[in-house]
Order: sequence, then C-alpha cells, then structure tokens
Amino acid sequence: MITEAELLEMIKTAKTESKERKFKQSLEIIITFKDIDVKKGFAINEVVQLPKTSSPAAVCVMATGDMSVKAKAANADAVIGTEDLDKFAANKRESRKFINKYDFFLADTKIMPVVGKVLGQLLGPRGKMPVPVPYDAPIESFLQRFRSSIKVRVRGSLSLSCKIGDESMDDADLAVNAHAIVSAVEKKLPNGEKNIKRIMVKTTMGKPKKQVQEVKKKFA
Repeated sequence: MITEAELLEMIKTAKTESKERKFKQSLEIIITFKDIDVKKGFAINEVVQLPKTSSPAAVCVMATGDMSVKAKAANADAVIGTEDLDKFAANKRESRKFINKYDFFLADTKIMPVVGKVLGQLLGPRGKMPVPVPYDAPIESFLQRFRSSIKVRVRGSLSLSCKIGDESMDDADLAVNAHAIVSAVEKKLPNGEKNIKRIMVKTTMGKPKKQVQEVKKKFA
C-alpha cells in the first residue's frame, strides 16, 4: 500500500504548484480502480473518521425527548423532531435545501420509520440516510465521531474523489488523512490494493499530482 511519506510528497507538490486563490482551497485525493466489473454492482459507501480535521462536518440529529435535549447540549448543528419532519413532508423543496446543509444525519431509532417515510427518497440517493442511534446511546460520542468523518462513496464508477482537508492544514496531517482513506478503500475492494490503478492528489483548482514513478509501478 502507498505510504504516508509518498502521499506527503504528492501533497507538497500539489500545494506548491497550485496558484494562490482568493479562497481557501480544499485538498482532494483521487483513486482510480482496475480489474473491477462495475456492472456487477460495485459500490463503496463508507464513513471514514479522519485523524486530523480543520473544519468539522455538519451533523443533524433527528430525535425527541432526552436524546434531543442531549444533542442540543452537545451543540449538534441542528436538532429536529417529528413536528419538523411533518413540515418537510409537505414541502419537498424545503426538504432538499435542508438536506444539502448537512454532511451527516443521526436519528433516534424510535423515529427512524418516520424519517424513512418522509425523507427517505431524498436522503437515500444522496447517500445520507441517517445512522440509527439507540435511545440510551451516548449521542455526544456519536457527534464527536461524525464531526471528524467524511463520506467515501462510489457507485458504478472506476474512480472516486474525496476531501482530505484544506490548504491551511499541515502537510503531514493531510498525509495522515489521505492514508486513512486509502486504507479504508482498500478493505472494500475485491482484491485490496491490487484493484488500485492510480492515486492522485489535487487542490480545488489545481491539476492532479500523480504518484512518483516508483509508486506507480506498484499499481501498474
């Protein structure tokens, strides 16, 4: 598997060769695959917790009662109950706008049936179906985990791209995140690293930086 040191060099090159912009650019990792038949339902839909983060993911909690109170106390980005869900049922446009605001959704298992009925058709295709949280589970721990996580998702394609951080972060921290994502992806491939064709890193507006020649040979 590609090492953190190799990823670090790619990140340094991507940042160095990227033109200065008027906004903070993200750093993205691109992984392309080989020897996989996408027609046989190949898909990856994983939540990967990043070791280092500069900006937490936005997490919405769908709950009532005690869990709702605890989620608010833990500063969840949003907490909605069954009354809010009823409102969304009558306004699909507002539902879409709401869903697009958040990276992850957590839901009390007691109201999951309502969530599925009201928002399932919108959340499912976007890969944002809520993670069920048992009534007595520590919602604070769930929030902590998902705030530092990212969704890695690919379906019917031989490549994926996801954010590993932004250009304000330390190069070494970005490399640690990139390595965590590659490790998680490898575990979901039929033949592990043998199914990886190429790994690249890029800034938002920059060109992808490929692996050095020695690393390419491993995946050729």
